[in-house]
Amino acid sequence: MAGYYHQEDLPRFAEMGQCAPELWQKFSDWYGAVFSEGALSAREKSLIALAVAHAIQCPYCIDAYTQQCLETGSNLDQMTEAVHVAAAIRGGASLVHGLQMRNAAAKVSL
Repeated sequence: MAGYYHQEDLPRFAEMGQCAPELWQKFSDWYGAVFSEGALSAREKSLIALAVAHAIQCPYCIDAYTQQCLETGSNLDQMTEAVHVAAAIRGGASLVHGLQMRNAAAKVSL
């Protein structure tokens, strides 16, 4: 069975605007504004995007932002560290939610 993810679909992303062009344009404008230079450089924003892509496990985003990171001057060490930051935050978020389990267990154990 072929996988769900098809690398050749990434360049087709804009097709999502075909049935809702007004919404696609609004998304595109906002997306472009988010990634333009501001308080953060394009390089910094690309590293953040790469880390988030790993946290949400989007293979399309991982491909796109790996390329963008390289194009904006990041190296593999910096990119790997960004992925580790995302993994640490994701792991910590899972662990801290364990407090909800402990609270629920305490109510049942009364």
